[in-house]
Amino acid sequence: MRDLFHQLKWADDVKVVVIQGAGGNFCSGGDVHEIIGPLVALPAPELLMFTRMTGELVKTMRACPQPIIAAVDGVCAGAGAIVAMASDMRLGTVRSKTAFLFNRVGLAGCDMGACAILPRLIGQGRASELLYTGRALGGEEGERWGFFNRLIEPEELLTEALTLAHGLADGPTFANGITKTMLHQEWAMTLEQAIEAEAQAQALCMLTQDFTRAYHAFVAKQKPRFQGN
Repeated sequence: MRDLFHQLKWADDVKVVVIQGAGGNFCSGGDVHEIIGPLVALPAPELLMFTRMTGELVKTMRACPQPIIAAVDGVCAGAGAIVAMASDMRLGTVRSKTAFLFNRVGLAGCDMGACAILPRLIGQGRASELLYTGRALGGEEGERWGFFNRLIEPEELLTEALTLAHGLADGPTFANGITKTMLHQEWAMTLEQAIEAEAQAQALCMLTQDFTRAYHAFVAKQKPRFQGN
């Protein structure tokens, strides 16, 4: 797994994370000889330690307050597909091939949160098809299904991802962090709980200087310059 992380920074603060693959592909997942092979000989307790460890990656990505953008070109399979899935936004290309191929090696599709997150992105039936069959989801189909936010020409993919990231980084980053938190936490809330949680979250954002800056900029007919506080 050779992902390149581009972190956009203002001062010492990371504002947005962009994940790009290496060598014309996003990520082909775990190496068969270095990772998959040794698992065959492990006892159940150690296997559980391994699967919990891989799941921590998704937990960390979802708990990360910064938006994460996946720039997906070429092969995006196994754990690589999970990384793309766990990102906040995904930009793809027509040659993107995303495959949750766990069942092809005799494993369940419920790996690293796939059965929780993927149906929320593309729907239960479509997620079921990908997780039961392990087939590759092409770029154009992935955009139609809602897995990709949009498709970009391969040579422009990183530029577009960084442009999107810069736009987010120039925005109210504290408020964006709150949005990401609520998008994640509201999965397990009733509508009434979600409305109350959002009321509290929005009131907190109204205490920020960015909210005040936006108001004064609007009055002055200027573009606000957010600082994340």
